[in-house]
Amino acid sequence: MNTAPEHEATASGPAGAAPPTPPPPAPEPPVPARRDAEATRAAILKAARHLLARHAHADITLKAVAERAGVSPPLILKYFGNKDTLFARVMSFEADADALLAAPVPGLGRHMARHVLASQRDRGADPLVRIAFAPLHGDHGDILRANFRAQVTERLAARLSGPDAGLRAELAVAALVGLGVMYGVARGPHLRESDIDTIADRYGPLVQAQLTPPG
Repeated sequence: MNTAPEHEATASGPAGAAPPTPPPPAPEPPVPARRDAEATRAAILKAARHLLARHAHADITLKAVAERAGVSPPLILKYFGNKDTLFARVMSFEADADALLAAPVPGLGRHMARHVLASQRDRGADPLVRIAFAPLHGDHGDILRANFRAQVTERLAARLSGPDAGLRAELAVAALVGLGVMYGVARGPHLRESDIDTIADRYGPLVQAQLTPPG
């Protein structure tokens, strides 16, 4: 007479055995190196911009930029090559102008006024105020001025219709520089405590008056 064995094998192992331990969850994917590199470059550029607005170009060292950015000087060399290459990027207004001018001309005055304030509030960087410090930088100040004219005022003038487009563009930008200085350099308390949309609503028409061709 056949009898059943005391312990029957099963698909999961001997009878009475504990079920197999499930594998541990897959680790979170690492942050892409590219994102880290972009964040590092942005921190270095922000630090260099901050120092350029407060010190002469000749007095700024890569060590000072590195300390402010929280990186090592060799990392700046890795990403930018040398001090001149780094500050060539900092002295360019091209990327700032892309955002500053990113609106149709009929509503551009308000957009630009709001962008100047939002850039300082949210990023601690003004798209225009660097030009006010050009006298600090000797020959490099001439580069800053040339970039500002080509990338900001002349680019704005090319979008305007009607007479005196160049003059009107410079007057509009002058109003924006003044707004940026009052907010970011003079730190006017009433301005800084106000809602930026409220300020844009009030200040935008002043800028827009120069953008709209005289009728």
